[in-house]
Amino acid sequence: MTGFNSIDTQRLQGCGAFLRQAREQAGLSLQDVGNRLKVPLKVLQALEAEDWAQLGAPVFIRGQLRSYAKLLKVDVDGYLAQAQLETVRPSELVSRSYTPTSHRVFESAKRKAIYVVVTAIIATPIWMATRPHLGGGQQTTASLDVMPQGSAPASSNASNGATGAEVDRPSAAPAAPYVASLTPPISRSTPALSLNFTGDSWVQIIGADGRSLEQALLKAGDQRSYEAGQVGRVVLGNASAVEVQRGGSTVDLTPYQRANVARFTVSSDGSLLPVAD
Repeated sequence: MTGFNSIDTQRLQGCGAFLRQAREQAGLSLQDVGNRLKVPLKVLQALEAEDWAQLGAPVFIRGQLRSYAKLLKVDVDGYLAQAQLETVRPSELVSRSYTPTSHRVFESAKRKAIYVVVTAIIATPIWMATRPHLGGGQQTTASLDVMPQGSAPASSNASNGATGAEVDRPSAAPAAPYVASLTPPISRSTPALSLNFTGDSWVQIIGADGRSLEQALLKAGDQRSYEAGQVGRVVLGNASAVEVQRGGSTVDLTPYQRANVARFTVSSDGSLLPVAD
């Protein structure tokens, strides 16, 4: 009869009684044996009672029987050989799933392609929105010194052969420029332009001589100030995060703003003019 954990309990019968008899002849109690072997009493009781089901795997039973026999100086190898105690075999590791190399390469390439497509979808609208002010050389801007149609300097009368009386005579008021009411003239002694940033904004400041004065992403809290005649053209990305002041007065950027990007030129007297698209 084959018993617990592949132990032939029929052939192991008598081993427990043999150990108990040897213990008693040695004048040892279960407590004495337990203290010497550092084994719980219930294990010793199970060995002597041949209750193998309480002792675990065969390898443990064999080791406990030999330790017990060694302490008592008796031999139990005959019992162990007859019982044919089997050693514990390691569990076989069986792969439940296998992914071919080609499939792994395909999955990796697919994830990279998805990342590239998502990045392009996000980046393309941003690039298209900022493209007009990045290509500064292709923009058409109004000249700072050209007088609006309908208004001519008084000195032109003299160049056309007019008499002194005609030059001094008051002429009809010229038609006002279409943005004259937006930016009244200011004194040259005060800064022509001040920029206060309440949020991140990409800016491009071109000087009156065409040189680039500033082209960077400015952060919240940054400030820039320019004197009269210093600035020629201004581009403000995220214009809602920029406060523009002219002579200490806040300027409404609505006439110069499109898609939250403001573009305007600054004349020699500090007046602001929209940039023609």
